[in-house]
Amino acid sequence: MLAAHFLAIRAVHVICVALSGSLFCVRGILRLQALPVANHRLFRLISQSIDALLLTAAVLLTLIVHQYPLVNAWLTVKLALLIVYIVLGSFALRYARTDRGRALAFIGALATFGAIVGVALTRSPYGWLSLLR
Repeated sequence: MLAAHFLAIRAVHVICVALSGSLFCVRGILRLQALPVANHRLFRLISQSIDALLLTAAVLLTLIVHQYPLVNAWLTVKLALLIVYIVLGSFALRYARTDRGRALAFIGALATFGAIVGVALTRSPYGWLSLLR
């Protein structure tokens, strides 16, 4: 049943990745400019909703393709990078105490986001680096 909806679920997943990354980027820039709107309740709610849908689609996709984190290396790396991204993003938007700390966490989160996309597109634990071989 789920397999019949693979393309639709993957499309939802990809759209949510783009929306989540774009919203994080906007919020990060606003936060670096010390604008309180960056952590406005509405922004957080939209972000959490997109991320919940993104995660739901990701779980459904793993069930459809029968590839799982801790079994398939590329998904294991993707999950590990996701955890790093969440931590860095949290520091960039909320927990870093200095402007420098926020900026470093923001840059690190964006780089990690790019690495996640690279792993996803190449289906290799080496991500973008696998294109150099």
